[in-house]
Amino acid sequence: MSIPASFALDAYARAAGIGAGAPAGPAGGLKENGGGFGEILKQALDEAVETAKGGEQKIAAVTAGREGNLVDVVTAVAEAEATLQTVVTVRDKVITAYQEIMRMPI
Repeated sequence: MSIPASFALDAYARAAGIGAGAPAGPAGGLKENGGGFGEILKQALDEAVETAKGGEQKIAAVTAGREGNLVDVVTAVAEAEATLQTVVTVRDKVITAYQEIMRMPI
């Protein structure tokens, strides 16, 4: 399955905190009282969870017959998939960086 570039870009923008609906602050999407890397990571993970929940809610609504727009469901699932791929990529980069640090001589 191929994911359109617009979904990937939107997922990256949300992960960076600069996407549509993200709180815009003085430092490119960061909140004014930002707590550093940990706070940014928490924000990104919270947004990823919300994206996944939105997709699940749309799927549940269509299967229950309450709403009937299949295009919205496919879009929400693709967006959730792109967001998950972004989170996995960030996780892999953090693990790689940690392993590099652990290999450094003291």
